[in-house]
Parts: sequence; structure tokens; C-alpha cells
Amino acid sequence: MHKPLLVTDFLDRARRHYGEAEAVIATTGDRYTYEAFGERADRFSALFQERGVEKGDRVAVLDPNTHYHLEAAYGAMQVGAIHTPLNYRLVPDDFEYILSDAGVTAIYADSEYAGKIEPVRDAVPTETFLTDDPAAVEGDWEAAEECLERVSPNYDRPEMAEDEIITINYTSGTTGDPKGVCRTHRCESLHAYLACTHQEIADDDVYLWTLPMFHVNGWGHIFAITGMGAKHVCTRGVDVERVFDAISTEDVSYFCAAPTVLKSLVDYHAENEPATQGANDIRAGTAGAAPPEATIRALENDFGWHLKHLYGATETGPLVTTSDARRFFADDDPDRFAIKKRQGLGYLGTDVRVVDEDGADVPRDDGTIGEIVVRGNQVMDGYWNKPDATEEAFNDRIEGYYHTGDLATMDERGMVSIQDRKKDIIISGGENISSLELEDTLFEHPEITDVAVIPSPSDEWGETPKAFVVPESGDPDSPGVTVEEIEDFCRERLAGYKIVRRVEFVAELPTTATGKIQKFELRQEEWQNEERMVGEG
Repeated sequence: MHKPLLVTDFLDRARRHYGEAEAVIATTGDRYTYEAFGERADRFSALFQERGVEKGDRVAVLDPNTHYHLEAAYGAMQVGAIHTPLNYRLVPDDFEYILSDAGVTAIYADSEYAGKIEPVRDAVPTETFLTDDPAAVEGDWEAAEECLERVSPNYDRPEMAEDEIITINYTSGTTGDPKGVCRTHRCESLHAYLACTHQEIADDDVYLWTLPMFHVNGWGHIFAITGMGAKHVCTRGVDVERVFDAISTEDVSYFCAAPTVLKSLVDYHAENEPATQGANDIRAGTAGAAPPEATIRALENDFGWHLKHLYGATETGPLVTTSDARRFFADDDPDRFAIKKRQGLGYLGTDVRVVDEDGADVPRDDGTIGEIVVRGNQVMDGYWNKPDATEEAFNDRIEGYYHTGDLATMDERGMVSIQDRKKDIIISGGENISSLELEDTLFEHPEITDVAVIPSPSDEWGETPKAFVVPESGDPDSPGVTVEEIEDFCRERLAGYKIVRRVEFVAELPTTATGKIQKFELRQEEWQNEERMVGEG
């Protein structure tokens, strides 16, 4: 039997079986059952249809982790519209590009961030602008709550197919323009099933939203947590004190966070000693380069949490590997941290390989480096309106696999360990930053004649952008511009997390005989005291 896999099934199931159970703890303190959550999503669906949103249209959500994000996302998807979450840390120019590139019809934006849309609203195709508090936003924005109260929860759900696109998540690329990662009902559904399996999600879980919902749909947890009938505890970003408070008062059992967030929790606990859990044991998921071993030890030995180290990319669902392979270690084994720091084994149904330049698998000797390539049902359909980029992503070294750009080794058990990156991407505090975008920005400064940006090790962020700058003066000792002035120049043009805060003035950059800058030499020097050339933390 073939039953179509649709993302609408997740909320449908929760309403059918857990209607009276608590579903969402809002940032306002309001509490919603699955019946109430579902009705509010229905009202969003009816509102979108009233405003002319049709199947296949794109609906954007610009929101921190509030109940509105969940309601608007399901409200859009229930009418067959494509959920397009936006990173609230971006700047107006970024939003203008994304809203135009995706052709967004309607947007719900939290009042704290709607002001970033206002400067570009006349330049984008968007027609419906909703927010939680219009009085806090300059411009003509509608009050979402008033609109939801006015419409009935009745709407027309169209026929949908599992191979139709239902989400677009924009990711920083190796060029300045973000790319829209297109994901179908099928790959979102199967990724959620895999998350439930490998993250051990159950109906009695209490999930704390420290991971942004905009980030690959919160790693698919807007689907997995909902479908299992578990409880969402919403937050407005990461406030460490409030995280600990929610953990103990709401009996949190599971959350996901970037390594830098985990380190901030450890640091806060060392000074304030808050309770580290309520009535439930805690599982914590983190992804990418592992946190420092000291952080993992503190979380597991001192807090009593169980850390699950994962790996993936926006294009892959994101989750494709886990180091939580308990047949390889005991929970009290002091050597387990060496395994937990690896990116790990492929998820069920996921083919994870490390291949050389010719597409051949590297030896399982944990020494030979190749590129991680992935094939699985959770991998994207392609990039929105970018067929050439899609073709390259799936066929660079080997045909039919997504090429991650991460360089890794593989041990005798098939566990991968990232060593370096092939792409010009810096991952700082869990956020992707394009080094080329930073270079393009810095080239506009009149006192800069040449520049190369690479990741630099950071105890706080894992890695942070560093610019090697050849000043217009030609004299690195008298560059004619200060580091602070360069920071301010970036701050006026880029999202705050992208700003270059480390600058080294040099007389020249290392180049090949043909004049190509050899960033690898800069990285080797910058990372010479580290175990690998990717950040931890």
C-alpha cells in the first residue's frame, strides 16, 4: 500500500490523539492544548486563503520561537502554501533578496523584527503583512490576533502530493546570494521520522526551543515534536537564566542547541549553580563541529545530561549522522567523549560516504581525508530557481550524491570525523557565514586594496571571521584605517553575526603563480595549534 507522506499529517495526528493534552507553552505564559493549537492553525489557513494565498504560493515567517511561528507555519502548509522561514538576524537587504527571490505572497513577522521588512516592502512582491503588535511597528501592518479572531477556522484544504515542495529554507552559500533549499512533503516527513528514531522522541517529551525554528525548520522538530504529541516550550532566543528556569519548572526532557549555547550554559552554571533538571532526565542535541571535550564532560558528568552529537546541512534535512552509538561505549566510560566528538554514523536509510577527488571511497583508516557526500530520503529536492547550482551540488565528485563541502576521515566502523572545509563557509555559533560575502563588503572600503577572510579559532563561537587586509597605504604598520572602523563599516552593511572582529594588516597575501589567493596557507598558520581546521565550541 502506498500512502502519501504529507507534513499536514503531523498536526492531524496530534489533534486526533492528543487534543486535550498540553501542546504549546507560549512565551507569553499562555498554554495551548493540541485542540487549541490546531484551531489557531486553521484560522491562519482561513486567513491566508481569504488574502488570496493559493497552493504553491510562498508564505514567509519571521519570528523567534513563539507559538505564532508554529501556527503560521502549519496554517500555510495546510492550504498547500510553501513555508518559508526567515533568519531574524539578517538585515533589510537580505530580506529584500529572499522575499523577491522566493516571490513571497504573505508574511507574518514578529513586531521585534517587522521593522527590518518595512524599509524594503515596496520593493518585494509580498502583499499581506501580519504581525503580533502593529503599534510597535512603523508602517501599515495588520494585527494577526484580530484577524484570527475575525475569521472562522473553516478553510479548504487542497489535494497535495508527497513530491510537491512544501518548505524553502534559505542558507548562506559560498557566494553572496543565499540559496533557497527546496524540500518536499516526503523528505520533510521522512526526516521527521528519522529524528524521532535517532533522537528518541516520545509523546511524553517536553521540548525546549533553544534552537531557532527558522533553522531548517528547527532541525525538523516543528514536525517531529508535533507529530508525536509532545510538548513545545517556546522561547524568544536564548537567555541562559531563563533556559535553566524552564528546564526545572517545565520538566524539560529534550532540547537542541549549538555548541556555543551549551558552553554558555556550562559557564553560567559554574557561577550561579542553578538546577540542571526537573522531573525528567535530559537529552541534549548539538550539531556540526563538536563542543570542546570539557563542555561535554560538564554536561554529562556534572549536569547528568545525555549529549547526542549530530551532523548535517540545510540541504540534507539537516540530520544525517549521529555519534550516539551506544554499543561503542558505556555511559560511564571516560573514553566515550572521543566517540561523541565525532560526527558519527549515518542515519537509517542514509548513505554517508567520504570520497576522494575521483569519487572513490577513502580508506577507513581515520587518516585519509576526502569529502563527505550524502544520499538519503531527507535530502533536498534542489535549490529554488538555481538549476546549475543544484546540478553541481549533486554531481561534483560523484553522481547522485549531495556534496557537503566538509572534508573528513572515516574510521574502521564507518564513523566520520570532520577535519576541514572545502567551501568558503565559516560556521560561527551555529550560523553559516560566507567568507566571500565578507570579502565583497570589505573591498568596498576605500582604505582596503586586497583582502582574504578565513575562519579563526574562537573559544566562545568555535570559529569567527578573520580578515587579512592589504591596506591602500601599502604599509601594514600605518594602514590608514582601524579595526574598529572596519567593524563599523561591516555593521552598517551586514547582519551582526557576520561582522569581522579580527583583522590582521599585511603587506601582501599569499598567491599562486596565476595570482589566486592561497587561503589554505592562511588557514594552516591560523590553525597550527588546533587538532583540526574546523572550530569547536
